[in-house]
Amino acid sequence: MPLALIIDDHPIVLQGCLETIKAHGACDVLGTSSLADGFRAYRRRRPDIVILDLSFRDNAFAGLTFLRRFRAVDEKTPVLVFSMHDDPTIVRNALHLGANGFVQKDVAPETIGKAFAAVVGGAAFLMPEMATRVALLNQPRAKPLLDQLSTREIEILGLISRGHAYADVAAHLGISYKTVANTASGLKSKLAARSLPELVVKALQLLH
Repeated sequence: MPLALIIDDHPIVLQGCLETIKAHGACDVLGTSSLADGFRAYRRRRPDIVILDLSFRDNAFAGLTFLRRFRAVDEKTPVLVFSMHDDPTIVRNALHLGANGFVQKDVAPETIGKAFAAVVGGAAFLMPEMATRVALLNQPRAKPLLDQLSTREIEILGLISRGHAYADVAAHLGISYKTVANTASGLKSKLAARSLPELVVKALQLLH
């Protein structure tokens, strides 16, 4: 029987997902409420699939950072992103970082079961409407602001929007202070923000 590891810091959502996967996935399920605990559980138990939230209390896109680091050590274990986000740019970034599927948290339990079955079986999964929206991102058109940002820029912007100082962002992402400062400077230009406080406001408007 396959083992599923669920990483989500919302207790009610975590419990609901555990029960749904048990009911529809016919597998053993292990749940953790932090990315650090999730990685330790992965190292210890080597699950057959990881079900990952993107948003955590200290960073709206911490799951993307986790996914990047996870794929650096494990290219094969299927990852299903289970998230409240429905922006196709975020979905595309998750897929580019190595997610095998993406499903929104407000879908029916049966859909979560289908997503789980597809991904654990080696297939990809996107809801049809979301697949269309992601595909349309590749069509020539005026790009929305979020679509103009790299995954790293989105990660940094997510931390800045939560009030983290550059040094904290650098430590959290494992990059240099100079990289954070240079990226923030570029973000100010892209988002037409004249100061750091204005960049925070722009980030909150764009990401939340």
